[in-house]
Amino acid sequence: MELSLKNKVVLLTGASRGIGQAAAIGLAKAGADLAIASRKLPDLEKVAAEIKKLGRKCVPIAAHVGRIEEINSLVKKVLDEFGKIDILVNNAATNPSMASAMDVDDRAWDSIMNLNLKGLFFLSQAVARIMKEKGGGKIINIASIAGISPDILAVYSISKAGVIMATKVMAQQWGQYNIRVNTVAPGLTKTKFSEALWGNPDILNIAMSRTPLARPAEPEEMVGAILFLASDASSYVTGQVIAVDGGTTI
Repeated sequence: MELSLKNKVVLLTGASRGIGQAAAIGLAKAGADLAIASRKLPDLEKVAAEIKKLGRKCVPIAAHVGRIEEINSLVKKVLDEFGKIDILVNNAATNPSMASAMDVDDRAWDSIMNLNLKGLFFLSQAVARIMKEKGGGKIINIASIAGISPDILAVYSISKAGVIMATKVMAQQWGQYNIRVNTVAPGLTKTKFSEALWGNPDILNIAMSRTPLARPAEPEEMVGAILFLASDASSYVTGQVIAVDGGTTI
């Protein structure tokens, strides 16, 4: 089984920075052509330029996948450009609130759930319908170890637990169409998204005391698991959660 993604088309959300950017470049190095999406086109264009230097095709598309109408438009644009979607990587996520479960308000709840869970599900549904007609495909959801064991980000943890269950439901129901659905659950990773955590010495020290490798991850360290799940090397893997966390969850 090879890790090559030659002749494969990947749609990757949240691709402008952090884990999404690292994944986009890693998948391109494996031979994939990509459609990359996030809310801000200028940031995407920088990533697309890096990918094109690798000799791969890359189309940046501005889209907010927490909005259903933008999901449909995004999928249409990818199909118009490539004619298919072999692999979907759901990486887009948000966390506008550090509030506790006692204090968080409904606006923060809706913002987090709309993007992290609702958007992920309905984008997966739209792409799965295409994959069904094409004979199958791969969907890779980026969750978090916060979805396995709760941390200080209350609603974010709930949303990522939802992503893990959505993965299992999709894998169970769509396996008959040769659609394999899996999750990568990163531990604390040094991205701008999570800087409020690893940039706080007290939070970082507590997190590292629970991590056998005793350091946060770099975004590039998530790419191997994503590539495995995107490639034929994982042809009999579905409904699974791979924690890339330095051992935190043990």
